[in-house]
Amino acid sequence: MASWYPIPLLLITVTATILVDERRPPGAPRNIRWLIVWKPLSTLLVILVAALSLIHSGKYDALYSALIMAGLILSLAGDVLLIIPSPSAFRAGLVAFLCTHLIYIAAFVHVRITGVLGLPQPHLPAEVITAVVLVLVAGAMYLYLKPKLGQMKTPVVLYILVISVMLHRALDVAFTFPGQPAGGLIAVGALLFYASDAVLAVDRFRMGGHMRHGHLWDLSTYYTGQLLIALSASLMI
Repeated sequence: MASWYPIPLLLITVTATILVDERRPPGAPRNIRWLIVWKPLSTLLVILVAALSLIHSGKYDALYSALIMAGLILSLAGDVLLIIPSPSAFRAGLVAFLCTHLIYIAAFVHVRITGVLGLPQPHLPAEVITAVVLVLVAGAMYLYLKPKLGQMKTPVVLYILVISVMLHRALDVAFTFPGQPAGGLIAVGALLFYASDAVLAVDRFRMGGHMRHGHLWDLSTYYTGQLLIALSASLMI
């Protein structure tokens, strides 16, 4: 499958991105010069993974692929903005990723409604339990971050709400189409994306950017999650 071809190079670029931060002396500023090279390049490779699903004309869901690519392009913008050390750039990056999650929600709802993965098998109890768990986790996360949020309270609440809906819709795909590899990739990918944002939020707002190996956990979960979501586009048979 052609979508797998960029993955070896992606492993190299993601490792380079992580090492730029992990090898930084304590207290030293981030090496923006190299981050602005390796991080966007990594995201571009994930976009390529999703784009390669389109070469199977007539066999795969082109709309789903287009939505995932649109979300990844917004993620690319968010990646660049989060490298810039300024509050306004961080807020703009937050908006970019918020839009990414909204597009992913649309993509996952599209899969659910069209039944592209087969005959839907709704599982209401699992959906309800997942929703309750996500509400509890979201509430706990907000209460933990709240003392350090300052003027970011409303944007963070909105972001937590949207990413929780995104994860719920992703898990719904897995519940509705059991046994489908694409559903599994979507669910695990979304869960890792959620975890990545949680690590980033805790590191920024509670630990002032000094979480031990914070960038390792953030970037590894982020790129693995995005890659799995991108790969799911090639399995929409």
